[in-house]
Amino acid sequence: MNQPVSFNNPVIEQRADPWIYKHSDGYYYFTGSVPEYDRIEVRRARTIQGLNTAEPVAVWHKYETGPLSANIWAPEIHYINDKWYIYFAAARTTETKEGLFDHRMFVLENNTSANPLEGEWVEKGQIKTRWETFALDATTFQHNGVLYYVWAQKDPDIVGNSNLYISEMSNPWTLRGEQVMISTPEYDWEVIGFKVNEGAAVLKRNGRIFISYSASATDHNYCMGLLTADENANLLDPKSWAKSPAPVFCTNEETGQFGPGHNSFTVAEDGSDVIVYHARNYKEITGDPLYDPNRHTRVQRLNWNEDGTPDFGIPVPDGVSVG
Repeated sequence: MNQPVSFNNPVIEQRADPWIYKHSDGYYYFTGSVPEYDRIEVRRARTIQGLNTAEPVAVWHKYETGPLSANIWAPEIHYINDKWYIYFAAARTTETKEGLFDHRMFVLENNTSANPLEGEWVEKGQIKTRWETFALDATTFQHNGVLYYVWAQKDPDIVGNSNLYISEMSNPWTLRGEQVMISTPEYDWEVIGFKVNEGAAVLKRNGRIFISYSASATDHNYCMGLLTADENANLLDPKSWAKSPAPVFCTNEETGQFGPGHNSFTVAEDGSDVIVYHARNYKEITGDPLYDPNRHTRVQRLNWNEDGTPDFGIPVPDGVSVG
């Protein structure tokens, strides 16, 4: 039996929207939003904690103008059909803040290297949805031989900033068939500052598919909700998804963690499930929270309830080794 692994947070400072993927080569691959929002970095290490000192490699930079020129947000690295892909969102350079919410979703492919820190990353273009509106935070997962895409987008006919959608994919850069809304901000805790559902992450366990997501503004009100579907259900049917009426992970002043969210899931070296997320260690923010750089990457164990549902617990304090 493997020795239990412990983590000391923050694992990586000033990296928001953290994504850690454990590959079959034994490495953990990490990417996330950098404070400058101007590039996509990837690093790797043999252990999760080792990502702290791993050398980041910039695999793509924003353009000076056009649709890929500002606010490069929330990259995720995936391995699909023997190739590496990075999903991310980008906006246009503008002289006004309106451009801040002009994001579209894009994907890169590395078809030349088994190591994604090497080789050539090729732009496969924008992932087209039914609307040309604010869209971001895409993730993918495979289930029963089908590749699915989950993302956040603004519906012009719904008041609010973003809802969650799911669609099948015909390949890693193209949607096919129905695009179905599976969650919209409706509870009080989802609409503080902004009406937001975003940052979806998928976990398949115990005969169910769980989708965690983040809600509200990106200050201390940021928190996480959870959707659940049976693994045999029609995932394109909104009725298949049950939504937790209360947040599953949120600010904890006693542990000094504020606005935890935009998470991913991975498996620790000991085989246990862990949640990866960002949070700040202070509450008061000067200016727009999106430009405060101190959303640090944190990792902690994900526990399980007797009924097979995830128990997220509370965000643990900084500087303490937790198993």
